Amino acid sequence: MKVKQLSIFLENRKGRMRKALDVLEKGGVNIRALSIADTSDFGILRLIVPEPDKTKKLLEDNNFIVKVGEVIAVRMQDQPGGLGEILGILDDNDINLEYLYAFVEEKENGAIVLLHPDNIDAGIKALQDGGAEVILAKDIYGL
Repeated sequence: MKVKQLSIFLENRKGRMRKALDVLEKGGVNIRALSIADTSDFGILRLIVPEPDKTKKLLEDNNFIVKVGEVIAVRMQDQPGGLGEILGILDDNDINLEYLYAFVEEKENGAIVLLHPDNIDAGIKALQDGGAEVILAKDIYGL
């Protein structure tokens, strides 16, 4: 139920993100989802890719600092209130959400939200008990 996510630490310099994306392109890595957060000094590029461990090594071999973490993938309705329904389940179970990002899933006419609560296992249980469709990692990597 846990999806591996890569967090790539990038100096906040011109061309640094492009360099990371060039490495991924040359390595034949298809990005399933991404998010970037930044501060004045650095950014964190978060990625979901089909082979996270192999991709981590590829990036590290090209002088990037990479951390592997976990997120929860949940299918939701791509309509007003769809995300609120998912977040309500976490709120009702007193689970703090640290960050999230989402992408539209055209094949299913829905969306997938990637969630990082402060307690992954409790988040999965609460979401499942609340009727949310938690997606297996293999299904996210293969979309």
